[in-house]
This record gives sequence, structure tokens and C-alpha cells, in this order.
Amino acid sequence: MSWSIAELARISGVSSRTLRHYDAIGLLTPARVAYNGCRHYESEQALRLQQILLFRNLGLGLREIAQILERDSRDSTVAVLQRHRRWLIDEQDRLGRLMHTIDRTIEDVQEGRPMVTETMFEGFEDNPYEAEARERWGDEAVDASHERMRGWSPAEADKVLTGYGRVHEGLAPLLAAGVPTVDDRVQRLINLHYEVTSLFWTPSAEAYRGLGQMYVDDERLTANIGQGNDALVTYLRDAMVAYAEAQLRC
Repeated sequence: MSWSIAELARISGVSSRTLRHYDAIGLLTPARVAYNGCRHYESEQALRLQQILLFRNLGLGLREIAQILERDSRDSTVAVLQRHRRWLIDEQDRLGRLMHTIDRTIEDVQEGRPMVTETMFEGFEDNPYEAEARERWGDEAVDASHERMRGWSPAEADKVLTGYGRVHEGLAPLLAAGVPTVDDRVQRLINLHYEVTSLFWTPSAEAYRGLGQMYVDDERLTANIGQGNDALVTYLRDAMVAYAEAQLRC
């Protein structure tokens, strides 16, 4: 089987621009490139793309994915898929424990039973940024954000899951091409970034500029967003400043 880049984009739901970016960073190299420059992919590349999308859905960055795939390249395809399957089973088990915890808490509250604190937090994972967020913005702002999250529709939850990644991946080729941050293509991506951010809280122009600066100042955020490309984080920050000045004006 062989697919052009347009065909693989249609089948996988990944944009051609993203596939070209994956090729540019060495994450997904096509099987061959035709004389006219058109990329063509075969079953091996389709399988690798499936693995990339799996890890993206698990929240991993592109650099982490590249490292995992490099390690996996030493094993057979079946061994790799079996390992990925075990990871998915582990995540399914964790979500099952979380669902059980929530169901038990609902029953305790409805029936007036005392809650057993030792089992109230099974399945939850610690968020290392929450304590800092409470120090920086206060309990009221963080609690309000949690309240918004509880009210997300499935479409909004999906937007949060994929939105930031789409922004970062979309900005990378524009940065490489030297496109100014005020360009419409950049600003459309930043509008998506602002929409996703606003599902958590609604930043003013000053707050949005401050968020962009925090991406640059905090090494952890820089590493997570840029995946080794610090210039991308600076580009994002500058584009957010341009968006705030043009769209928020407050």
C-alpha cells in the first residue's frame, strides 16, 4: 500500500502541514519523495504515524515521542505494539479506579455516609503546577477554573486536549519560514490558543501577555512547549503580545 501525503492526511485526520513538519524534524520520514517533491508513505510509515498519534493523545511532546520511537526501533513491530497496548491498559485501569472513586463519593454524599479519606483520592494524579497557580493567582481564581472545567462539553474537552498541540505544531513551520507574528496565519493559531485558554479562565490583555512571558521565563514550560526549540516559545510569546494588542485592548 502507498499513499500520497494528501491521502494519508485524509485517512489519519492529520493535516498535510503537520505531516510535512514531522518530516522536517525527522519524526516521520516518507517512504519516498517523487520527482515533483510529493511525499509518499507506505505501511511502515502509517504504523509509525499511529504510534505518534497514540503518544500525542497520552499527552507526550514530540521530543519525548522521538526518543521512545528511537528506542522502539530496536524491537519488533509486534513487541512495540504489545508494549503500547500495556500502556493503554494501565491508563484504562487508572481511569477505572478514578471512576470508581467518584462513584463511591457520590453514593457517600447522597446517602449521608461518612467519607473514608484513605480511599477518596484513588486514581488522581498530582498536578505540580496547581500550588504555584494558587500562590500566583489565588484560590478563588484556581477554584473558578476548576468550576469551568466541570462544565465543559465533550467538544470543549476535546478542544482542550488537542488545541495547544495544534497551535505549537502549526507555529513551528511558520517560524521556520520567517513569517512575522502579526501575519494572519500566525494570529489564527493564537486565536485558537486564546480560545483554549479561555476554557480555563478569561485573561485580559495584560494577563495574556504575562502568560506568554511566563512560557519563556519558566524553564519547565519552555521545555514542554518548545520540545527543544526555545525559539518557538519566544515566537509564541511575541505572537500572544501581538494578539493582545490587536484583539483584547484592555
